Formats: sequence, structure tokens, C-alpha cells
Amino acid sequence: SEAGLGPALESIALRSPIPVVLQVATRERFPQPVEAAAYFVASESLANAAKHSQASRIDIALRVDDGRLLLLSVRDDGAGGADPGQGSGLVGLRDRVEALGGSLAIESKLGEGTSLFAVLPIRDEPGARTPAVP
Repeated sequence: SEAGLGPALESIALRSPIPVVLQVATRERFPQPVEAAAYFVASESLANAAKHSQASRIDIALRVDDGRLLLLSVRDDGAGGADPGQGSGLVGLRDRVEALGGSLAIESKLGEGTSLFAVLPIRDEPGARTPAVP
């Protein structure tokens, strides 16, 4: 929490048993709840991949869109088949992101790996709505 989201992601990437390719396109600081939500999405994704995916690589990308949205993607090249309806981890991540007005999409076809896409608002704008994840 002291150094910001970029260094926190670097730290968990270094501890991952699966090699991580990290692309952090911003060193900007964000509101603490936004940084915490993004960190937990990445951290839980890495933990799930290590436990279940049989992946050989994980890609994490972080960037700011239009100065008002934080975009985080975590993709692995593992077995896929993650089901948000089974267990509470993915459901908890979605709840955490949505509580901040964001969205979380999960794609996980068998044999095609798992991808999580989080969109988090970083600026309060009256009447603004966070677009759905593509």
C-alpha cells in the first residue's frame, strides 16, 4: 500500500510459481479501494492459476483508459474451465469490483486458459457509468 499498485503487482509476480509477464503502463496512484480491488483480482488470479490451471505463463496488464478507468487483465495459458459458480473466490472478486462501480468479466473455455478483465472507475463523475467489460 505504501509504494502503489505497480510495485505491489511486481511483488506478487516475482513470488508466483508460474512465470508472469507484467505490463504496467502507469505508475499513477489511485484511490486506496481501487488499488486494493485491483491487487486482489491479480493476487487471487495468480493463486487460482497456481492451484488449478497447469499454466506455463501468466500475463498481467494494467493501464489507465481516458484518465478515468483502470483496466486490469490477467490471462493464463492453462487448462481453462474456471467456473465462477463453484467456490467463492471469483464471486468475491466480482463483488469487490462491482462494489466500487466497476465490472469483472471472466472467460475460461476448456483448453484455452482463463482470462479476467477488471474495469474500475478511478474518478468520481456525477452520473457516470462504468462501461461493461468487452
